[in-house]
Amino acid sequence: MSSSLSSLHEAQQLAKAGRLEEALRCAERAVAGAHTCLPEHAFLASLLFKMGRIRDAEQMIDLAEALPAGVADTYDGLAWMSMALGRHEGANALYRRATEVAPQDPRFWYNLACSERSLGRLIEAEAVCDRAIAIDARQYPTYLLRSELRVQSPQANHIAELESHLARPDVEHRARVLLGYALAKELDDVGRFDDAFHWFATAAAARRSRLAYEVATDERKLARIAEVYPRSLCAQPARSGTTLLERILTGLPGARSNGETDNFSTALLAAARGSGDVFQRAAAADPDTVGASYARRADVGNTAARIIEKLPLNYLYLGAILRALPQARVLVVKRSPLDSCFAMYRTLFAAGYPFSYHLEELGRYYAAYGQLMDHWRSVLGGSLYEIVYEDLVRDPKRTGAAIAAHCGLPWSDAAVDIQNNKSVSLTASAAQIRRPIYGSSSGRWRYYRGHLQPLIDTLRGHGMTLPE
Repeated sequence: MSSSLSSLHEAQQLAKAGRLEEALRCAERAVAGAHTCLPEHAFLASLLFKMGRIRDAEQMIDLAEALPAGVADTYDGLAWMSMALGRHEGANALYRRATEVAPQDPRFWYNLACSERSLGRLIEAEAVCDRAIAIDARQYPTYLLRSELRVQSPQANHIAELESHLARPDVEHRARVLLGYALAKELDDVGRFDDAFHWFATAAAARRSRLAYEVATDERKLARIAEVYPRSLCAQPARSGTTLLERILTGLPGARSNGETDNFSTALLAAARGSGDVFQRAAAADPDTVGASYARRADVGNTAARIIEKLPLNYLYLGAILRALPQARVLVVKRSPLDSCFAMYRTLFAAGYPFSYHLEELGRYYAAYGQLMDHWRSVLGGSLYEIVYEDLVRDPKRTGAAIAAHCGLPWSDAAVDIQNNKSVSLTASAAQIRRPIYGSSSGRWRYYRGHLQPLIDTLRGHGMTLPE
């Protein structure tokens, strides 16, 4: 092992052990006098970021980028850090440099395609996906990304190609999952709903087969959250379709989005000390400490007057959020249960939401979610501002203006032209929000009604009222 790689390994081990200052000194010695862009530069940037030294991390990236060419993995790592720092055009340029250094490695083309999608350059992203697939036909995530970039048409789609891959007798598990979701999505686009459901179900079952998960555990957790946040606690004065909504609000002056971060949950759990289970400790966490810790992570010193955090799982923390951030505006998007559930079932998530790959488990989790939301309504009352998704897509100007007023933001009708919003999106809906607002996803479950009976029966069995 070279001296440089040995130093990098040592720095990584020190960082893993939590000895960040020692890791930093070790990594700094490794790059001292460097004449090319090294992996240590990317590690240093990530370490500085982790230590909260944001400006130093940015300077390290700039320094490394200015050096003579290094290995592709280094540029890939620097690009990842640039994204974390919100420097998305810079990340795109670094991903492109990685493809220039290693043009036959499909990994770097895939990452570049993801970057192009986040910036709204969907035609360019599709061309990059084609390049990656041409290099290696087994780069299965690229097929799914490509399918999601646009609404496929009967005249222009990849259905035959995907069917050919999935028809192989030796098709591997990853292909069955990733290509299955890609094929299902394209079949749905062209209106072949029975065929689409076959592949949604096949891919979801393959994904579920490798997950160690019990929905009963989550049901107990959601009920436990309600137990530890009674009305008396939530009433104490504190001492100090979400992507569509995000795009409308970030089209207004004075608002920016952090995207789907775990900023708040990280701050809450870091302050959750003492005795009892994690739920009790979280409920007992000092709200001032939680609020200050969140503020550091969210960079509330930014020039934007309003910061949006749109992680869907924040519904778990609503009581804690309003105790720690009493001035926060909590927006809850309500959608019909079957639309919500089917939207999850048809989506392959990188992580999380393990209940979404089995219709009965999905129904049980959604019912538990509904019970927790009923609890939040009862104890938080008017602190929750609820938005009906169908109202938002049917009359976005009126609904959006009311939301903006609630958030203290000046309204402009131009905000609903979300296709003109150039801000970056890193969510699963990154391609969809480059189109004008549409309502075609409302009621889409009806095309699949004959296949969704296990979900329908589960939801009704938990007392939920559903359309006939």
